[in-house]
Amino acid sequence: MDFSNFNPAEQAHMTKIIEKKQMQDFLKMYSNIVEKCFNTCCNDFTTKALTSKEEACVTHCTEKFIKHSERVGARFSEMNAEVMNAQNQS
Repeated sequence: MDFSNFNPAEQAHMTKIIEKKQMQDFLKMYSNIVEKCFNTCCNDFTTKALTSKEEACVTHCTEKFIKHSERVGARFSEMNAEVMNAQNQS
């Protein structure tokens, strides 16, 4: 985003808003991972510790979720670049 038309105080304010939104998005993703992987993998409540099967499931689940999020982010960036190029060529 180009904030060059804003004065320094406005630029700082916009940066703060963006950082807050990014933190909210991160916390939402983290919460979704925890909920999804817990509900999918943890089903034996007879002990405090995870079983080896549950631990492997949680590891696989979180890795898959993170890779998916990375891929979605990459595609979003690619599409955004295409839109920006199309606008610049117009």
